[in-house]
Amino acid sequence: MDIESRLAETADRVTVALDALLPRAVGPEARLLSAMRYAALGGGKRLRPFFTLESGRLFDADETALLRTAAALECIHTFSLIHDDLPCMDDDDLRRGQPTVHKEFDEATALLAGDALLAFAFEILADPATHPDPQMRCKLVAGLARATGPQGMIAGQALDMLGSEMSSDLIAITRMNRLKTGALISFSVEAGCLIACAPEDAKHALVRYANDLGLAFQMADDLLDAEGRAEEMGKAAQKDARAGKVNFVTVLGEEAARARVRLLATQAKGHLAQFGPRAKLLTQAVDFVLDRRY
Repeated sequence: MDIESRLAETADRVTVALDALLPRAVGPEARLLSAMRYAALGGGKRLRPFFTLESGRLFDADETALLRTAAALECIHTFSLIHDDLPCMDDDDLRRGQPTVHKEFDEATALLAGDALLAFAFEILADPATHPDPQMRCKLVAGLARATGPQGMIAGQALDMLGSEMSSDLIAITRMNRLKTGALISFSVEAGCLIACAPEDAKHALVRYANDLGLAFQMADDLLDAEGRAEEMGKAAQKDARAGKVNFVTVLGEEAARARVRLLATQAKGHLAQFGPRAKLLTQAVDFVLDRRY
């Protein structure tokens, strides 16, 4: 199976899992639940679930544990997108080719839907159905909390919100993006390794792969924002330039940013060498990240 087919299969499986896990939109809280389901079931590449599933499969990990963890990760990612689109953040009207949650519903409902998805992710991980070992569930909960919170994705978003106040120093921008984008991608891979009880050397190689890929992903995203078209991307383009934000493209320039993406891609693939053909799809994922137009 090639990367496009596997991603499509993963997206379908994660959507079905989320549809079953998320509460139905009934009762007095139906509007909140509808907003949660609208955001979580509204498509997307499901890359983070893909990384969890594929890294765990290298060691024949339990598929149910991997899929439920992947669904929890997608809840966190979706929460971040809902909040990122709010008027107090990036103020976007379009996400995944459809109106953002605050446009389809309202700002208060969007805020609460994001909060609820954040909490629901940890409910999924804490459930014995995810893994029979409570210590493993604790490791997954703690790892996702670190990747999400004040030393992870949310910290990166806080730095990103500084806009033009953010230092144009490349080290500062790299740190911001390792937190904002890389932390959750890294944990996606780490979670698969945890569930599989992977050997330490293999786990370290995969985490290094994820670190390089996460940074390459953000650089590619910055290039897309600078060069892409809204109708192709399913969201607004040239957002950072309008907001006066600094990113890899504004600091390095487009050609230098592309060169760094290629270097990171080469490094990421190199970390997979020890796994041979078993890591074929993870290797192809690097090229997918580089070549994507949405």
